[in-house]
Amino acid sequence: MVAPKKQAKKKHHPIVLKFEHFIIGSVIALIAIIVLLLTGTTYSKISEYRRQQGIQPFYDTTAFSEYGKPGEALRTEELDIPLSNGKAQRILYRSQKSDGSPTISSGMVFIPNTASDTPRPVVAWAHGTVGMGRECAPSRTTNPISAISFVDQMLARGWIVVATDYAGLGTAGIQAYLVGGDESRDVINSVRAAREIPQSNASTNYAVWGHSQGGHSALFTAQTATTYAPELSLVGTVASAPASEIPELLNDSSNLLNWVIGSQVLVSWPANFPELTTESVTTKVGNNNYKKIANQCITNELFEAIARNEVRQEMFKTNPINDPAWKSVAEAQTAPILQPGQPLLVAESLSDKIISPNVTALYIQNACNAKSNVATIWINNVTHMKIPSVIAPQTIDWIADRFAGRPNVSSCDQQLPITPAKNLN
Repeated sequence: MVAPKKQAKKKHHPIVLKFEHFIIGSVIALIAIIVLLLTGTTYSKISEYRRQQGIQPFYDTTAFSEYGKPGEALRTEELDIPLSNGKAQRILYRSQKSDGSPTISSGMVFIPNTASDTPRPVVAWAHGTVGMGRECAPSRTTNPISAISFVDQMLARGWIVVATDYAGLGTAGIQAYLVGGDESRDVINSVRAAREIPQSNASTNYAVWGHSQGGHSALFTAQTATTYAPELSLVGTVASAPASEIPELLNDSSNLLNWVIGSQVLVSWPANFPELTTESVTTKVGNNNYKKIANQCITNELFEAIARNEVRQEMFKTNPINDPAWKSVAEAQTAPILQPGQPLLVAESLSDKIISPNVTALYIQNACNAKSNVATIWINNVTHMKIPSVIAPQTIDWIADRFAGRPNVSSCDQQLPITPAKNLN
């Protein structure tokens, strides 16, 4: 019997062996990276959940009666923020919806280190879109001043800075996103609340500065200020990249922005205007997902929006401004034109991909036609989110002039650097 021949062991060329080892090593490395990312993300989520649970008692409003004086400071605690010229506190305060019903909002107050024999002016900051999840409220984040990195510059001037979260964002309820009457009351009541902190020595004079959604809030604050809070004096309004002309913004929005801004509007507006239905304007996939998307923070919203945009999912089956009920609300939430005696600064970037500069130009054009006292700052090669920090030096000087009682210099005699959007009203 002949024994079977042993099969010769196949030899690989050294280059082939190196390539195989490289592939195997790369796959193992990729798997390791994925595992690390997944475990890191899970750990991060668990860590953030625990952090939010730890600070939740501050935001719990169940111990307070439903009714009270708007602007009443209910609770404060120190915030550990590295500031050179002041200290930060979380604040919980009473606010009010435009229908008169009571709400409670959270926010932050920044008080200068230096003592002052005279009452300190107040700057009310109104933040932009952050998402509607509780953890998205600026005062609840790990970097509460990420959007107002220039707050130290204002503290150095001896000003108090107060920054509302808006009712229903950090606190229980539904944030009145792009509902101007409600937003403005949260801003004004934050000023009242700052004045209630004993060590603040806050003046009745205040300025408001809002960005994006907050620009919308700031313009409505200017409209509401005198009648809602006659004991306070609004000396000037700053609206950077404001969500001003709402029908034009909805008409101009890309599918990507529809998933982000649109989802929050779909949560907010029907809650405040019961004549609206989401089914009348959304696709099936849009209607099934807008609440989930809205209740994330802005970064996760954008990631999900990009993914849905890539697979060509649509939020809306019809443009909301083509629906009479939705268009009516959009027109009602269009930012007001200020009176000639109200100093206003509007800032915008020609590179803004979120709020179209053409739409901001339309608001400026309409305001100038109505004889509003509008100064403008136009910049370029600056993204939407970076606008406030880039314009901060000019804006802080502008606010200082308003506190000093100097006249505002209108820009209405200057040619707009971009063609305004078409007015849809």
